[in-house]
Amino acid sequence: MNYNLFGANTGLKASQLILGAASFGTRSGYGATPGEAMKILTSYAEAGGNFIDTADRYQLGESEEIVGKFIEHQRSNFILSTKYTRSSDTNPGMCNYGNHRKAMRQAVESSLKRLRTDYIDLYMPHFDDGYTPLDEIARGLEDLVTSGKILYTGIANFPAWKISAIAGLSKLNAIQIEYNLVQRTADREFLPMAKQLGLATMMYSPLAGGLLTGKYRLGENGRLNQSAVGVKENETTTKLINLLTQIAGDLNVQAGQVALAWVLSKGAFPIIGARTLQHLNDALTIINLSVENITSLDEISAISLGYPHDLLSTVQG
Repeated sequence: MNYNLFGANTGLKASQLILGAASFGTRSGYGATPGEAMKILTSYAEAGGNFIDTADRYQLGESEEIVGKFIEHQRSNFILSTKYTRSSDTNPGMCNYGNHRKAMRQAVESSLKRLRTDYIDLYMPHFDDGYTPLDEIARGLEDLVTSGKILYTGIANFPAWKISAIAGLSKLNAIQIEYNLVQRTADREFLPMAKQLGLATMMYSPLAGGLLTGKYRLGENGRLNQSAVGVKENETTTKLINLLTQIAGDLNVQAGQVALAWVLSKGAFPIIGARTLQHLNDALTIINLSVENITSLDEISAISLGYPHDLLSTVQG
């Protein structure tokens, strides 16, 4: 496992792969049993991983409980990230939901108890609730840093302009976004913004819910076919999966490992969401892609950057 500085605004050395704990537990009906989750955590740590990402909403708090049990007697060895906004309750009360100070305070105290720790390394709102003033979020996170309950701050699933505004109000360290070969809209604003502001970029769903592994073609089960929408390839994703399969065959590896290696090539921190020990072992087999492989995947997955980027590319030298 390699380690990289967590953004330009910290001296924190984080493992190149973050372990996502969204599927740790079964309270939501689909996930890893506590026993399987502990095996995954143990193997990740033995491989040198030191960064675990969870949230109060994951498995209605069970994910944090499992992670807390695992790290209880080795807390200093791990970077712990968690999120709030949606609450761990199935039907949260109106004043317990959202990004405002009251929800933030209640959420962090509950997360600290479930995680069996007195501080959280990285804390962030999980989603933009659409109504909490940005300065309230910025000042609330700042107060938690001052109190010592959290060390670093981040933002997940907010529009880029709101993240920039929060970063202008208070020190910000990281963003968490969805990014993979079929979801590259972050190329337009998020990635240039993060580079300009020195923010570490955590990328979830690097395998697009398992789509990029090609497993759904074989009739295998996964997160996507647990949803009402199901799994449907289109012309673009079919070409992409075909290319991943071709590269994987040439390298004698798996298509998912190629897709993950492509995300790693972007200099960010992929979040691997293992539900089984085999999922983790597949992700830990890190491969290096050639420049030609990366270029071909870049080209087949490229999106239009839209206005004003497309215009500027024609007028800038």
